[in-house]
Amino acid sequence: MPLRPSTEHRILDAAEDLFFTRGIAATPIDAVTARAGVSPATLYRGYASKDALLAAVLERRHRAWTTAWEDAIAQAPDDAGRLLAIFDALDAFREQPRGSRWCAFLAASAEYAAAPPEVARAVSADTASMRSRLAELAAPIAGDRAPELAEQLLLIVTGDLAMRLRQPTRQPGSQTGDERGDERGRGTGVARDVAAAIIERRSEQR
Repeated sequence: MPLRPSTEHRILDAAEDLFFTRGIAATPIDAVTARAGVSPATLYRGYASKDALLAAVLERRHRAWTTAWEDAIAQAPDDAGRLLAIFDALDAFREQPRGSRWCAFLAASAEYAAAPPEVARAVSADTASMRSRLAELAAPIAGDRAPELAEQLLLIVTGDLAMRLRQPTRQPGSQTGDERGDERGRGTGVARDVAAAIIERRSEQR
């Protein structure tokens, strides 16, 4: 019998919160079941293993991130803005209730010397999706060199996500608007400026 949607949401919410605050290896399944208010038997009815649960968390995270990114792209005024929209999406996504202070996919990758197949597939799918979408958005600016520009931007985005770990941890809701703005300025704002300079140079080379 499949899990009820409400039960599935509780399990995934609990797993996501615990995996990306305490750490994946440091979070036993019984901590997830306690947080979700379900029995181990119920959890294992939906997810055959902890690795399968993590993969499901990552897949849901990918869907939420893609929605936030596409919303930001839709609001951009021009080709360069659509490429830079990924940084607007990062800021917006981080403010969501499930938006942890850095990248869940980097966190999952960092926990394993060799990730289990289902986790590796989820991480690879997210990376491939970002690379492909950036290349599509780069085509009007870089033409045949769009994949190269996309790779440069992906590197900048990944560095921006990793830099978030060097910023002080704040409890949700504890920052003022000015503090959030200052924090973004030190991180995503710098990454966006670097990306904008690269995009401008590519535009001039066409």
